[in-house]
Amino acid sequence: MKNKQKSHKAKPSKAPARPKKVDAPATPSNMPVCRPDAAGIDISATGGMYVCVPADRAAETVRCFGNFTPQLVELVEWLQECRIRTVAMESTGVYWVPLCQLLDDAGIEVFLVNARHVKNVTGRKTDVLDCQWLQFLHSVGLLRSSFRPPQAICALRSIARHRSNLLREGARHIQHIQKALDQMNLHLHHVIDDLTGVTGLAILEAILGGERDPEALAKLRDRRIKATAATLKEALTGDYRREHVFVLGLALDSWKRVQGQLTQCEAELERMAAELHSVIDEEQLTILRAAQGPGKRRGTSKNAPAGQDWHQRLHGLFGVDLTRVPCVGVSTVLVLLTEIGSDWSRFPTAGHLASWLALCPDNEISGGKVLRRRTRRATSRVRVALRMAAQSLHSDQSVLGDRYRRMRAKLGGAEAITVMAHTLARILWHLVTKQESYDESVYDKAEQMHATRRLKRLKKQAKAMGYELVAQAA
Repeated sequence: MKNKQKSHKAKPSKAPARPKKVDAPATPSNMPVCRPDAAGIDISATGGMYVCVPADRAAETVRCFGNFTPQLVELVEWLQECRIRTVAMESTGVYWVPLCQLLDDAGIEVFLVNARHVKNVTGRKTDVLDCQWLQFLHSVGLLRSSFRPPQAICALRSIARHRSNLLREGARHIQHIQKALDQMNLHLHHVIDDLTGVTGLAILEAILGGERDPEALAKLRDRRIKATAATLKEALTGDYRREHVFVLGLALDSWKRVQGQLTQCEAELERMAAELHSVIDEEQLTILRAAQGPGKRRGTSKNAPAGQDWHQRLHGLFGVDLTRVPCVGVSTVLVLLTEIGSDWSRFPTAGHLASWLALCPDNEISGGKVLRRRTRRATSRVRVALRMAAQSLHSDQSVLGDRYRRMRAKLGGAEAITVMAHTLARILWHLVTKQESYDESVYDKAEQMHATRRLKRLKKQAKAMGYELVAQAA
């Protein structure tokens, strides 16, 4: 018998089906309904949008719509015909964004629900049952909406997040440049700090231009470089093979392309930030900053956005200078603006903000026994920014820096970073919501108490060893 060979030709992709009617079983009715105009939507990438409305709004309470824009518009129109005012959907991936924007434009309130809150329900594993379950839970008021900033902040956030991706892409191209230099045994990146600085770029351009003389390349050294000309001459003596020089040129061109896109993103960030409402006008802001005096001098990060005076712009948008907090720079405050916005009234207390950032213990207790107390995993960009700021406290000579070093000695590095990121989140919440400037003197009493306890402990240890501590005259 001859074996029949199956055809492996790719099948053409099918367009999403037209809205179809789905029979829906009855939902529980023994709970009071506090949102009679609620609907539930199960989101998918290509499988269609399953929508459930109350039983008294349509003959078919569950319908399926396609994922194309005309079908999403038809979905919104159907919800309006059913007199729906609020909708619940799971906020997984980015598939919900187009529909959410259309619902917002139509004036329908959107509840973005955390999938962790509704996934552990047995027996509800189909799209129809999922949308019905969401509609029922939302109608009886058992769902909480995830935080989503206003549309102006969301637009700013999209540009800022793409800018962060470009920064990471640029860093990868720099690694490709370093790899090409290693293969040619050129140690340029080992004797200068920044390959993309004045000296580094000048030497790389000369190499790609055909220059191979180490002495001529070393003469391109900027006077601020700590490495001597003799050191650079030795570092630039290598094996300039054609294939490695070719890869070096491609990597440098890619890095320059990314820098051009970064410039465009920063220009767009400036334009969009200028449209936001400033709490303090420019004249009052100038007077206020002059009265506060110069803050602590800090170095400028290369990853900070260029262009306008972002320090002053962020001060005006928040109404308070958040960069006065130790190790909180312009880049960190910009992340706070683009991810949360300048209005933090959604978080009633600092504890709510810390919980949203997953910077507090997630206690799980059963039968009086503690099962788990560690912080839950999260990928919030604000959380990452605060943890990086907390890590910078290691060498900071401030009250917060002292506390970080004590926590590091007591708990270890990772736990200390989490503790200080939690502390920074609480401080920033207080400054933004209370509109108060950062004042380090409020920690003086706590530091005095800590110094007293430390002295008492040292005296006790000295006495146990047969010594006595005597205070020296100032």
